[in-house]
Amino acid sequence: MATLFPNAQISPPIPGNENLRFLNFRGNALPQRADVLIYLPPETERLKHVPLLLLLHGVHGCQWNWWLNAAIDKTASTSLRAGDMAPMMIAMPSDGLWGDGTGYVPHVHGNYEEWIVEDIPKCLGEWFPQLSADKFFLAGLSMGGFGAMRLGMKYAARVLGISAHSAVTHVEQLSRFIPYPPATFQFAGEPDTSLLHWAEANRSHLPPLRFDCGTEDPLIEDNRQLHRELTQRGIPHQYEEFPGNHDWPYWTEHVRSTLAFCKGILER
Repeated sequence: MATLFPNAQISPPIPGNENLRFLNFRGNALPQRADVLIYLPPETERLKHVPLLLLLHGVHGCQWNWWLNAAIDKTASTSLRAGDMAPMMIAMPSDGLWGDGTGYVPHVHGNYEEWIVEDIPKCLGEWFPQLSADKFFLAGLSMGGFGAMRLGMKYAARVLGISAHSAVTHVEQLSRFIPYPPATFQFAGEPDTSLLHWAEANRSHLPPLRFDCGTEDPLIEDNRQLHRELTQRGIPHQYEEFPGNHDWPYWTEHVRSTLAFCKGILER
């Protein structure tokens, strides 16, 4: 069978964590190989069409973060047994691993946007024919929350729903966490990195959007401001605040909201 990604390699289930496996390949968007951690529970085996959630990490992170720091496999399996999550694949890609974080935007040295929305769904679709990879959910934390919202709004017709935790809401905020000026992330121009630009450009067909932030999070005022601006523009969304900071205990707890959010959309 012809393949778009002949270099792709996928592991067997990880011993002791049989719902997880590891994918490594070089796509068309980046000059180097990159990695994806996959959660695929046995409950998906009975499905003809398996939903896909792309779950993005933050700065300094990688494809392992959601597993090693938040035990996403245990959280998802618990949510499945409780009926709070639909059977689905959760794919946790690296952002491309340039510097301290790519922002999931195009750079002169690689298109880290297309890596997420083009290469990964297509490669996963080749390895897992039952996967519904043409349309997918996007979610993430911090920088990954920005990536989920920006890409979900920009590629609205291909996205089922968007969920973000403690999100960076403008690329300028990345400079609070990593030592790069905002211009580093604006290779494609300032409007291209603006959440509000894409929210308004695609307002007629935006997917369902939710985001939350901890009340002690350094990004809380930025999230409140985004909520106000979306409300002023009449962009439908759900915004929530909870006690907590910009840390893994918060994300470990509230990723459950993302899983339940996806389930609610699939049941409509």
